[in-house]
Amino acid sequence: MHYIDVKNLTFYYDEEPVLENVSYHVDPGEFVILTGENGAAKSTLVKATLGLLKASKGEIFLSKTNNQGRKLRIGYIPQQIASFNAGFPSTVLELVQSGRYPRGKWFKRLDKHDHDHVQKALEAVGMWESRKKRIGDLSGGQKQRISIARMFVSDPDLYILDEPTTGMDESSRNEFYRLMRHNAHVHGKSVLMITHDAQDLREYVDRHIRLIRNDDSPWRCFHLHSQEMPNKEEEI
Repeated sequence: MHYIDVKNLTFYYDEEPVLENVSYHVDPGEFVILTGENGAAKSTLVKATLGLLKASKGEIFLSKTNNQGRKLRIGYIPQQIASFNAGFPSTVLELVQSGRYPRGKWFKRLDKHDHDHVQKALEAVGMWESRKKRIGDLSGGQKQRISIARMFVSDPDLYILDEPTTGMDESSRNEFYRLMRHNAHVHGKSVLMITHDAQDLREYVDRHIRLIRNDDSPWRCFHLHSQEMPNKEEEI
């Protein structure tokens, strides 16, 4: 089954075509990256896939269920997710714990399993020792990490991540990539990640999707093309 299945998506900003006839899919159990030159509308493609932007035409399918037949849960990290201001009142722990609350149940008491999940998520991004700090006192990279930890504790089936490792050092990035691969291959999660670090990710990912310019058009149109790559990558 496909968690994401997009066919012939076209998107315009005003009268200008930005994406044209884009088709791609993402399946459970795989770690997929999306790359392209600056201005290649990668974020636009993801937002149109999620329904945050309305495509001009095309078919967009998001599975309603996961591969166990339960309701599909989506975790989305957009760009600039970590732009908390200095006055943000929450601590690191409080913010990440909020990811364990079911929708509409903000006063649910967290049990030991919830607390263990929160601790593991913060440890995974190297922020457990900083759990009592105020959000507004953190660096940009630290804010990015706790945003990811909060997404982890919500236990999504499908991760959609837009440049999630911005502000991380090399060691933290590699640990994050290993964690994403583990979630996909061991737990059957699905990962679609926009990144500029395609070369650094070659050993971790299953497929590589690349948006490329249509040289036959004067417009800023980008097409998806697909071919099998020898190292489990897919250039499109």
